[in-house]
Amino acid sequence: MKTFPNPAGGGVTRSPRSWLFAPGHNEKLLAQVFEAGADVVLLDLEDAVPPDIKDRAREMVAGVAATRQCWVRVNRARSEFCERDLEALAGSVLGFRIPKVDSADDVAWVADRAPGVPLDCTIESARGVLAAFDIASAPACALLSYGGLDLAADLGIPGGEQETLYARSYLIIAARSAGKPQPSDGVHPLLDDDDGLRREAEAAKRLGFFGKSAIHPRQVPIIHQVFASTPEELEWARQVLWAFEQSGGAATKTASGEFVDSPVAKRARQILGL
Repeated sequence: MKTFPNPAGGGVTRSPRSWLFAPGHNEKLLAQVFEAGADVVLLDLEDAVPPDIKDRAREMVAGVAATRQCWVRVNRARSEFCERDLEALAGSVLGFRIPKVDSADDVAWVADRAPGVPLDCTIESARGVLAAFDIASAPACALLSYGGLDLAADLGIPGGEQETLYARSYLIIAARSAGKPQPSDGVHPLLDDDDGLRREAEAAKRLGFFGKSAIHPRQVPIIHQVFASTPEELEWARQVLWAFEQSGGAATKTASGEFVDSPVAKRARQILGL
């Protein structure tokens, strides 16, 4: 089971399948987002909030965070807006999502102003992709997330599964090499495209992502379905572990004839959350 630090509980918590955004300046959505069933509520002070009302949004989010468990996406590291965000919220949130992280120095800058708070570092640029291992290795980085829309804009491309395959795969490798949980995938921007969301989430899962950000509550159930183990996967894992245990840890095969050794058993344990 993948884990990352939880300052509120003093221990660890399961990596979320879903991160549901809510704009920090929208009073109605700030109230409704907690009832949508997402694993993590992510209140946004960055892209969803116009510059002229960021101070007001920060006040509203601080009021919510004082009574409800949430993460907050702050403004870009090293900016005055971000400094104000951290000063107002560091003592009341479960963690911060840092947007557009380009270097480990960005992580350190935030960590110096919010010591002990887990940071979800979003990779959204070419520079961020190349520095992903250093970013993931930063002590304050709890996990990585992928920002596909901004990365596509930085690269001057429309996006797409094949077009961004290198960047997305590299995030998986960087996180694993740094001993951090599987990264979470970015948003699917088409609200009424349930089939497209499912295909995108399934492709992300195959690559090694775990979890996905959502911009509307209707996306949450689909994300949960994709990133949950299926009954077939669970049954396969139980059969593998039974055969492996019966063999005393030696290479063997299941009743259906599938070869089983230590890596296969390890994958089965991951599926069962052992």
